[in-house]
Amino acid sequence: MPAAHLAGNYAPVAEELTAYDLPVTGRVPDALNGWYLRNGPNPHDAASGHWFFGDGMIHGVRLGGGRATSYRNRWVRTKTFTDGAPLRDREGRLDLAAGVANTHVVRHAGRTLALVESSFPHELHLSGTAPLPPGICDLDTVGPYDFGGRLTTAMTAHPKTCPATGEMHFFGYGIEAPYLTYHRADAAGDLVVSRPVDVPGPTMLHDFNLTAGHVVFMDLPVVFDLELALAGTMPYRWDDGYGARLGVLRRDDPYGTVRWFDLDPCYVFHPLNAHDDGDRIVIHVMRYAELWRGGPRSGGVPERATLWRWTLDLTAGTVREEQIDDRAAEFPRVDDRLVGLDSQFGHVTVGEGPEGGALLRYDLRTGAVAAHQFAPGRFPAEASFAPADDVPGGAGWLLTYVYDAATDRSDLVILDADDLAAPPVASVHLPARVPYGFHGNWLADT
Repeated sequence: MPAAHLAGNYAPVAEELTAYDLPVTGRVPDALNGWYLRNGPNPHDAASGHWFFGDGMIHGVRLGGGRATSYRNRWVRTKTFTDGAPLRDREGRLDLAAGVANTHVVRHAGRTLALVESSFPHELHLSGTAPLPPGICDLDTVGPYDFGGRLTTAMTAHPKTCPATGEMHFFGYGIEAPYLTYHRADAAGDLVVSRPVDVPGPTMLHDFNLTAGHVVFMDLPVVFDLELALAGTMPYRWDDGYGARLGVLRRDDPYGTVRWFDLDPCYVFHPLNAHDDGDRIVIHVMRYAELWRGGPRSGGVPERATLWRWTLDLTAGTVREEQIDDRAAEFPRVDDRLVGLDSQFGHVTVGEGPEGGALLRYDLRTGAVAAHQFAPGRFPAEASFAPADDVPGGAGWLLTYVYDAATDRSDLVILDADDLAAPPVASVHLPARVPYGFHGNWLADT
C-alpha cells in the first residue's frame, strides 16, 4: 500500500509527453496568448519520504489564437534528478545547486525560474519571450541560476515582484545562522540587496509579505528538528516555546532596523496579499491554528487553513487579528499587478471533499464571497489570474488544472473571474493526469 502522498492523484506520472491541438470544450479567449505553467513534486523513482520531496515537474499548456496549441510536461533537470546529488554531502556541506525545484515557476527580467526554498533557482527555456536556441524545446532546463554568483543562500519559492518598480523581493532561509537573509533584484534582474535578518532560530519561513513601502517577514513556531531530518521526513515540527512574530522592514531602508510585532502562535504557508493603509499594514493570510505539533506524520488537531486579516499598527506597535471566513482553503492568489497594493479581490482553492472542490473569490472590501463549485469527483488546484486588459484588478480569467477522479485525467479549466459561478469559459482536455502540486503562473507573451 503506497503512502498517502504517493497514491491517488498524488501519485507521480511516469512519462514526459508532448501533445498538439488539444481538444477544447467552449472557446479559449482570444486575449490569452502565452503559457500556463504549474510546478509540483513528481518523484522520478516513484518514492519519496514526504510529498514536499519529489522531483519538480512542470506541466504547461500553450494558448494562442483562441486555441490550446500544445501541452508539455517536463521534469526539472537538477543535479539531484540527473546525478542523485544530495543537498548535503556526508560532511554536511550544502550544495545549493542540488535540490528538487518542485514548488513554483515564475518569470522575472526575461528568465523563467523553477523554485524550491532549499536551493538555487533553476532556469528553464520558454518560448513567448524570445526564440529558443536550435535543438532546444520549451521547458528544457538551462541549469541552476545564482544571479551571476551573487546569490549565496537558498531562494524562497515565493518571490514577489513590485508592480511599480519591477523589483523582485525574496529571501533565503536555512538551518545555520544567519537563519534568514533578505534579497532584492532590480528590474533588470541584478541582485542589488542581500542582508541578514536576525531571528532566534531555524524556523520554516515559506513565504512573506510585500507592500509598496514595506517587507514583512513571518517568524512562526514551526522549527527545524534534527531527529525528523535523520528520519528522512519533513524536518520541522511545532514548538510551543518559540512564539510568533512579524518583522517589518522599510523598503526605502533595506539595511535598516527590522521592527518585530508579536502575535498569537499560528502558522501561515501563504498570504493572500498585503498593503499599506496610512500608518497601518493590512495583511490577509491563510492561517493554521497550529501545524505539525507531533511532526509532519502525526495525527491530532486537524490542520486546516482559513482566511484571516492581520492589521499592524506601526504607531501603537500592535497587531489586530481577525478571522474572515471559516471555510478551509489554501493557495491564495490575487491579480499579480496588485501585489503589495490594496486589491479588492482574492481567490483561494477548496480541495477535496464529498461534493468536489471549489474556487472562492473574496471581495475583501465588502465581505462578499463568490464560488465556483466543481462537480463531485472534480478537484481544482491553485488558480492563477490572467488579465483581460491593462486595468489592474479589472476583468480576467482564472486558470487551474482540475483532476477528474472518474476518468483519472485532468483539464485546464478557464473561468470568468467576474462571473465565477458560471460554467467554464473553456475546458482544455489534457492527454494525461496532472498530479496534485503546488504553484504556477499565467505567463503572457511579451
